[in-house]
Parts: sequence; structure tokens; C-alpha cells
Amino acid sequence: MQRSDAPATAIRPAAPVDLPAIGRLGALLVRMHHEFDPARFIAAAPQTEHAYAAFLGRQIEAPNAVVLVAERDGEVLGYAYAGVEGRDYMSLRGPAGVLHDIVVGPVHRGHGVGRMLLDATLAALNARDVPRVVLSTAARNEPAQRLFACAGFRRTMIEMTREMDADDS
Repeated sequence: MQRSDAPATAIRPAAPVDLPAIGRLGALLVRMHHEFDPARFIAAAPQTEHAYAAFLGRQIEAPNAVVLVAERDGEVLGYAYAGVEGRDYMSLRGPAGVLHDIVVGPVHRGHGVGRMLLDATLAALNARDVPRVVLSTAARNEPAQRLFACAGFRRTMIEMTREMDADDS
């Protein structure tokens, strides 16, 4: 909760000037997932920040993408990235909004920034007439799962992974 004299957090469409911060947050997301399960999730590399920034820089102008940032006093606190997708037979789903990323810098977590980004992303997807929004979250990312459950998401799929060098016992 923000104090009344604290600067307001704004949610707005991402702009090219935000890309360095988005790249750092994207690399943070990669590192966090890798720490959850190094066998399943890729490790961050020296080029991860740049690659994330470059990819999301292209998505800013993409007609079926939503890239938003949470900003306060010129500082990017977090970002969300979602897309509007058609029927996907591999996922066994019809058209949907797909929330790919939502990440808030560690010092800004627990203050409602993630919920603000989520609500704004859902509003942007709703304005594009998607019938549903789907997302995936790491099994160990319990804070994110609580956020999504409080926003009305329900569990519909469970990913399972088996390393091929595992014992066959």
C-alpha cells in the first residue's frame, strides 16, 4: 500500500526507452526460474538482458502483443508481456490471451505492483475481445500462483518434466 505522500505507480505501454530495464527484469526472470529447477529452465547468459530487451522491443509494436510497464518517478518497477493467440491444437485450446511474463523487481514486490500490472494486462486483453486468458507459472513460484488465484485464475494444466538421463527404475 502506498502512503498518500508517496509517488504514484503508473501502468503504461512500454516504450523503447524502457528496454534496458525490461531486459534486466527479463534476465532476472530467467535466473529465478533456473534457480527453481536448473535441469528444466535455461540459465541466464551474458546476452540474456540484451536478447530479452530486443525481443520485447519488437513486441511493443506488434499488433497482437501487450507490453506494459509499472513506472514510478521514471523508474521501471516491473513489466508484463502478453499476446493474443488463435486456436492452438498443441495446447488443446481455442483463441486466448496468453500472459507470457509478469515480473516485478525484488525491492518492489509485495506492494501491489504485480497486481496492478496483471489487472492492466487483463484489461488490455479484454479490450481485444479475448474469451479467456491462460498462463503458466513455475511450480515453485507460489507467490505468483497466489496472485493469479486471487485474480480468478484456476489450474487447468500441469507440466511434468523427466530428464532423459534419469534412472529407468
